[in-house]
Amino acid sequence: MKFEEIKRIDDLYGAETFTRYPVALAGGNGATLTDTEGNRYVDFGSGIGVNIFGVNDEDWKHAVTDQLNRIQHASNLYYAEPQARLMEMLCKRTGAKRVFFANSGAEANECAFKAARKYSFSKYGSGRSKIISLNHSFHGRTLFTLTATGQDSFHKYFDPFVPDVVSVDADMESIRKEVCGACAVVIEPIQGESGVRALDPEFVHALEKFCRKQDILLIVDEVQTGNGRTGKLYAYEHYGITPDIVTTAKGLAGGLPLGACLFFEKTEHVFSAGDHGSTFGGNPVCCAAAINVISRLTDDFLLEVHGKSEYLRAKLRLFDGVKSVTGFGLMIGLETEKSAKEIVAECLQKGLLLLTAHDRVRLLPPLTITKTEIDEGLSVLKEVLK
Repeated sequence: MKFEEIKRIDDLYGAETFTRYPVALAGGNGATLTDTEGNRYVDFGSGIGVNIFGVNDEDWKHAVTDQLNRIQHASNLYYAEPQARLMEMLCKRTGAKRVFFANSGAEANECAFKAARKYSFSKYGSGRSKIISLNHSFHGRTLFTLTATGQDSFHKYFDPFVPDVVSVDADMESIRKEVCGACAVVIEPIQGESGVRALDPEFVHALEKFCRKQDILLIVDEVQTGNGRTGKLYAYEHYGITPDIVTTAKGLAGGLPLGACLFFEKTEHVFSAGDHGSTFGGNPVCCAAAINVISRLTDDFLLEVHGKSEYLRAKLRLFDGVKSVTGFGLMIGLETEKSAKEIVAECLQKGLLLLTAHDRVRLLPPLTITKTEIDEGLSVLKEVLK
């Protein structure tokens, strides 16, 4: 189907929730994509951090099709081998004790917030249900996670919001002012949607110590930062902390919808039968894909991610029009002199796919991107920045 016909159908029948670029992606290999008109693009976006092995990765496809040839879905009334294997793998790699599978990052966060409230209610009774998030955060589009998103622009039209959820600045004075009645604090190690801004290590360490002392759960949202994106399996490892709950999604299954909520020692028994659930969460095909992903995120592979990151950052810092480079690993934010939206639009016309994050350009290339693809993409970006 040609682009204009796809666009006509989408415009006619699609919910008017997305502002799309005038491209219909149709195929490709690795970090090189093609559209329906035969145009070629270097992918520095990976479907907003989802296609971490790019597209048409043979090893990943084999894992998915092998499971498809067995059974495509089994309800959570029964056991499923891929789900069990992935639970074990995630726990052994992170030190978590138990895992709940969802379909998205928002659902994983929803699960974490419910778990935090139950933990506190079971231990202390009512009156201790407040969730504290940080200003400039993003935690999802459900009503609960939207409430916890610390950006006013997302809060139009949808009142009333979930009670006992507040957003504060990323400093301990602001946290202490809201501690009364709090059961959890949720943070993103790098605030992706608001500009790829990494949290200050001193603040994160102080927050972990404070939460331990107050028996307030520390939830780390790794929806975008997780699964090798920053050069560690999960970004909290850069800070040397141990969370009580970790949520993740996006790249977990390498292109299929899967989220996970990881419970560490303090929270491993928080849920009982019937407290939470999901029809599609832990789908066998998605779990088979995630097993392939996690098994390949070895120390050597993550070291390669770090090397690619250093190469990219060194080049980007020398480009005209780049004021600063932020983030960790292959999660990169660019503060530019030129409008980020303008840069992304011009790069698209020249064959490079980029993302924005508020007023910044955001780069989330596949972790398997080659040096040739990096150089090709950078040459486009350099030209546009000039």
